[in-house]
Amino acid sequence: MATASLTGKNALITGSTSGIGLGIAHALAKEGANVVLNGFGDSTAIAKIAEDLKRESGRKVIYSPADMSRPAEIREMVKVAEREFGSVDILVNNAGIQHVAPVDEFPEEKWDAILAINLSSNFHAIKAALPGMKAKGWGRIINVASVHGLVASPFKSAYVAAKHAVVGLTKSVALELAEETEITCNALCPGYVRTPLVENQIEQQATAHKLPRERVIREVILAAQPNKRFVETEQLAAFVTFLCSPNASTITGSAFTVDGGWTAR
Repeated sequence: MATASLTGKNALITGSTSGIGLGIAHALAKEGANVVLNGFGDSTAIAKIAEDLKRESGRKVIYSPADMSRPAEIREMVKVAEREFGSVDILVNNAGIQHVAPVDEFPEEKWDAILAINLSSNFHAIKAALPGMKAKGWGRIINVASVHGLVASPFKSAYVAAKHAVVGLTKSVALELAEETEITCNALCPGYVRTPLVENQIEQQATAHKLPRERVIREVILAAQPNKRFVETEQLAAFVTFLCSPNASTITGSAFTVDGGWTAR
């Protein structure tokens, strides 16, 4: 793909101060898009992330601290992006949280929070950004779901329910926009991705199970992922970049697995 293929486009990526979202932000900025970062974290560290991205890419980068569990803040985030950049052309709904517990012991406040951030934030962001996309006649909506949007695991009832719903939302929005020839909506369904959060889990599990790191990766973390290799953030980011390209203009309503064969079982 040619360098700066997204010049003139503006991207908003939720949950992008680390991990998957930050990787996507770097890839889109490299291709020429201005970027709105969003997420929680230390303000000094986030300011440095934004400044580094701006310097490396030569693009405009702003940060929104919007809480994805608050619809009013999501709407304001989109308004700020439109005011600063003129439009939101690419919306990547990536923000998410997790909690693991048996369903009969699952804290109700955790259930509500997971559905709000992992599912409802997608709806609110799409609703807020879509009028601008329609007015411009171009848009890309990419919802980062999960392999758990297609298959289930025990003790993750809220996360699995939310991610299944994200895939359904993606399909419904795509059908509504099917005749808007340059606005698409797709979902990514990755397996385990190598992120700082997962790296911490490896160390914790190694200590808890008294196992070497490599055995924890193969036998605990990647037990359900047949290739026994993490998905890399750069791989997901490259996929997102492709979905934003002209060659992907007829791809819509799809849920793409990037899961090392997990759902092939």
